[in-house]
Amino acid sequence: MNKQIALATRVLSFAIAAAVSLSSTPAVAQSTTGSIFGQVPVAGGETILIKSTTGISREVPVDSRGRYVASELPLGTYTVSFLRDGHVVDSRNDIGLRVGSGTEVSFESAAKSLGAVTVSANTTPLIDVTSVDSRTVITASELARLPLGRSAEAIALLAPGVTNNSGGYTGPSGQSLVTFGGSSASENAYYINGFNTTETQRGLGGLTLPYGAIEQQEIYTGGYSAQYGRSDGGVINMVGKRGTDDWHFGGQLLWEPAFARADASNTYYTNGLPASPIAGSLYDPNSRNRQWTTTYDAYIGGPLIKDKLFLFLAGEVSKQDGSTVNGVSSAKPFVDYRDSLPKWYGKLDWNITDSNILELTGASNKQSTSGSIYGYNFTTLTRGAFINDADNIKTGGDLYSAKFTSYITDSLTLTALYGKMRLDNQDVPGNYDSSLTYLTDIQNQNPALNGGTPIGNGQVTQSLYNPNRHNTSNNLRLDLTYQLGSHTLAAGIDNQNARAIDQGSQTSGPGYYWGYGYTTTPTVALIPNLGVGAPANYPNGAGGYYAVQYINSSIASVRSVQRAQYVEDKWQVTDRWLLSLGLRNDQFTDYNADGQPYIRQRRPQWAPRLGFSWDVNGDASFKVYGNAGRYYLGLPLNPALNAAGAYVATQQYFTYSGIAPDGTPTGLVPFSNAVSPNNTYGVLPDPKTVTAQNITPEHQDEFILGLTKAIDDTWVYGSKLTQRILRSGIDDYCDVGAIENKAAALGYDVNSTNSCYLINPGRANTFTVIDTSGAYRSVSLSNAEMGFPPLIRKYYALETFLEHPFDGHWYGKIDYVFSRSYGNTEGQLRSDIQQTAASTSIDWDFPALMSNSNGPQSNDHTHQIKLFGYYQITPEWQVSGNVSLVSGNPRNCLGYYGPNQTDPVGYGSYYHWCGGQPSPPGTYRLPWNKQLDVGASYRPSFAAGKLGFSLNVFNLFNSQAILNAYPFYQISPGTPDPLYGSAVVRQQPRFVRLSATYDY
Repeated sequence: MNKQIALATRVLSFAIAAAVSLSSTPAVAQSTTGSIFGQVPVAGGETILIKSTTGISREVPVDSRGRYVASELPLGTYTVSFLRDGHVVDSRNDIGLRVGSGTEVSFESAAKSLGAVTVSANTTPLIDVTSVDSRTVITASELARLPLGRSAEAIALLAPGVTNNSGGYTGPSGQSLVTFGGSSASENAYYINGFNTTETQRGLGGLTLPYGAIEQQEIYTGGYSAQYGRSDGGVINMVGKRGTDDWHFGGQLLWEPAFARADASNTYYTNGLPASPIAGSLYDPNSRNRQWTTTYDAYIGGPLIKDKLFLFLAGEVSKQDGSTVNGVSSAKPFVDYRDSLPKWYGKLDWNITDSNILELTGASNKQSTSGSIYGYNFTTLTRGAFINDADNIKTGGDLYSAKFTSYITDSLTLTALYGKMRLDNQDVPGNYDSSLTYLTDIQNQNPALNGGTPIGNGQVTQSLYNPNRHNTSNNLRLDLTYQLGSHTLAAGIDNQNARAIDQGSQTSGPGYYWGYGYTTTPTVALIPNLGVGAPANYPNGAGGYYAVQYINSSIASVRSVQRAQYVEDKWQVTDRWLLSLGLRNDQFTDYNADGQPYIRQRRPQWAPRLGFSWDVNGDASFKVYGNAGRYYLGLPLNPALNAAGAYVATQQYFTYSGIAPDGTPTGLVPFSNAVSPNNTYGVLPDPKTVTAQNITPEHQDEFILGLTKAIDDTWVYGSKLTQRILRSGIDDYCDVGAIENKAAALGYDVNSTNSCYLINPGRANTFTVIDTSGAYRSVSLSNAEMGFPPLIRKYYALETFLEHPFDGHWYGKIDYVFSRSYGNTEGQLRSDIQQTAASTSIDWDFPALMSNSNGPQSNDHTHQIKLFGYYQITPEWQVSGNVSLVSGNPRNCLGYYGPNQTDPVGYGSYYHWCGGQPSPPGTYRLPWNKQLDVGASYRPSFAAGKLGFSLNVFNLFNSQAILNAYPFYQISPGTPDPLYGSAVVRQQPRFVRLSATYDY
């Protein structure tokens, strides 16, 4: 019998290494399932029986050529048996599936002479020849071995072409976001167990699983199926764990002590000093920040009814305490904070019958922050007196979904998924005092009026928010898959509704706040086109000191409807050629605060997806693949709150003769009216006029050609070429005067109340305007008349990798990406200025803002080198490492416009000019981002491997490279901004994580 098993094992190894990929069902992005396929000898009466550790049992037929496929299988461990006339001839145990992949289990003719033999194997082909896409899958066992941050985004950074975002953007529970292939951080999609959890207001991140509940995470970097869309960046698809027929439970304790965290680098003024410096050249003593974190994690899973009903529950709570010293001009100089990050995940799996499965998922990921605010002596670096309680902030939320799978026949499968999600965004001031006025930029106060020391007050609240502020969404998917010979046909719908409830804010205190300014050219008008004159022409303005009164208000509820349909054919043309042919159609409608649609994109938005996979040698040792596709991105809810909303954002300029004890200016003399460069005076625009006629959704074309080849049984290498071209974008255009002038030339008398219009930048647009008689008129502007260049965002990359799969001793992978992301738009965001107004960025507002805008964009990293792996020294000891070397992104210099350093549209120091010289993106570069994370773990033999201890050190060499530098060269024409070039976002300093784990 031992000889038979040994022979069968050799047969299985040969089958896996050399089997021909015949009939298969390539799975797709954001899937929660995998498939099993293979080849068997045909003599008559053959079937394949597939059983999982969760009681799922399917018997599938074998066709006349010996091919079989079982699709839409939940992730888990399976036994695959080859039956002839109902009797087991051969079987394979411990077959593990990977999300979105086909796993080959073939039975060679030699098995006919073996009788009923059982072989255990969890090896799969080194190369998946059934896929046409680009993705990285990280399993729970790999997560336990690698030194990683405990977030979906930290895991995603293992994938080639994925980098930290340069804007410092964070997601619903505070996690740092990532960018894919040069796209904006808002252009990604997030999924949990098939449900779309992407934050809908601005697209910044999504709800994610507790770290210990992740079964597999799929990081999709391109080429995904027509079944999915609404992303032109990347996809983070998380599949949670599920219960099995055996009960398991465990827990983990993690500690990140403050004493093992390195000091952060201080921030200093780099371009002169402000009018009233507080601590000389010191701006922010980051080295005085402190932080420590404790995390508790537990899980339990098993059968409620054996083979029928299964439960898995996981919970995690992180407690983070610390103190932060903010910049010298902050109204919150020193903050003691307390963060609580509770997370939970639950899954119920019910095998109703062998043909019908119901999955219920619940998940929650939240963050609560509170604290105390103190004064701070920036000279002695000591904490001062108590000022006020910090805001009580609650973010993150919950989701609930249900998925039903029915194997109607051996060839026909139906899946239906529906879920709901709520994301809170509560911000309640602590001990708010409405009698005080918020102040900003007090370091620019006239030193003759404050004795050389800036005067502030205890108001720490700049904006007030509705306590009911939150977002909701629901997602319905119906998918039908039919296996017809060598074709796997699929069709379905993907519908999503989203709401933003009571979003926006209003100014605190008396309804306005004060900011202080200073110019070295007081005889020059600050913003002449808005009627903001020269301070020197007014009393007390000769020294160039002035104050600005800001009024902001924008609270509203809005919604959107997104619909999609698709058809797809995965066609196994020959034994070696697989074609993937798909077509998706998206429709988008967005509504304003009055429930009126202001943008309808209901015409067919055809998104073809074409892909191929060529098994060159016919033995899964060498694959050539490629795909071409179009990807549409729906408009986020954000534009409904500004371009389509009735918001107020005005500024009025004053000279002043004194400063009150509460820091507010006195002796005020206005030298402007309340002005707004964007015409934002609180008037809700007619929804028919908000959007240019026949506006096209943002969409991108992507082309990929790659190869993957096995060198031998232990090494795999590959390379891939990628090109992405943004064909159309959506942003706001605020040159209302240009539209009114063209209307006048056409004989229309128009006086617009719109703040900005949504357009397709870089091409001609036709606007709907209302004349004085109330009639709607069409006004067309060519791109030349609008004064813009064509829209450009192009990304190309060459990726190469070398991988050593885990052989029981060690695993390692290194990849290198050479890439360029260039053009005159980053996409929906502007990372260099940390702008979060998705699809209504500062770009394309006025022609002057796009002058010299072409060049490498903020997420451009020419070189990326990643190396990670682990080594099992002994059964008890393991070491691991994760190296990332990424070249720096552009460091922009933004100043006043033109050689004469003017402000033609009232935007201040936001033009691509630096000290009177053109300054396109990429003129300057930030340094390389270098990071080494290491880990060691110990599982003592006396505990049978159930108890484990680990030590991880992140950023071992304490590199603190600048990821985003302050880009503003001036605070007024001819007046340097002291912070220009200083660090806005840096690498986290070195920190240590200790953990103890028990699994039973």
